[in-house]
Amino acid sequence: MVENKKHFRFPLDLGFSDVSLYVFTSLMVLGNIIFPWLVHTIPQGGLKFLPIYFFVLIASYKFGLKAGLMTATISPLANTFLTGMPPAQMLPIILVKGVLLAIFAYMLSYGTRKLSIANLVLTVLLYQAAGILFETAFYGSFLKALSDFTIGWPGLLIQVFGGYLVLWLLGGYSPKK
Repeated sequence: MVENKKHFRFPLDLGFSDVSLYVFTSLMVLGNIIFPWLVHTIPQGGLKFLPIYFFVLIASYKFGLKAGLMTATISPLANTFLTGMPPAQMLPIILVKGVLLAIFAYMLSYGTRKLSIANLVLTVLLYQAAGILFETAFYGSFLKALSDFTIGWPGLLIQVFGGYLVLWLLGGYSPKK
C-alpha cells in the first residue's frame, strides 16, 4: 500500500471551539440522513443494513469523540423528525447503540492510532455486545436483541468494510514503512 503523505492525529479529536467540529459533524449527520433514507426504500432495508450507525463510526473514529457523540444523538432525532424513521419507540435503543459505537470507535482509534479491519471488527463487536445487553434489558428478550446479527449482518459488514474504505479515503491512516 502506498504511504499517505497527509498527516493527521488519530483521531483528529476536534474541540468545541473548533469550527471544523461542526462542519464535519454536519456532514456526518447529513450522510446519516441521506443514507438511511435511501436504504429505507428497500423492504426491511433499515433492519438489514443498519444505516444510522455508519457515519457515527466514521465521525468518531476520524474526527473524535465529540463528533461521534453529536452524530450519534442528532442523526436519529433528525431522522425521526424529518422522515419518521426510525420510529420514536426505537429511539432509546438506537441512541444507546450509537453512543456506544461512538465511544468504542474513539477508544480504538485513539488507543491504537491506526486504521485496520481488526480494529473495526472489534469496534462493531464491542458496541453490539454492549447494545445487546441494553436491548435485552429494555425489551426483556435476548432473541429480539440479537436481530442486528441475525437480520442486520449485511449492515455490520458494511460498517466494517465500507467504514474502512471511507476512513482510508479520508487519509492519514496508511501504514508507515
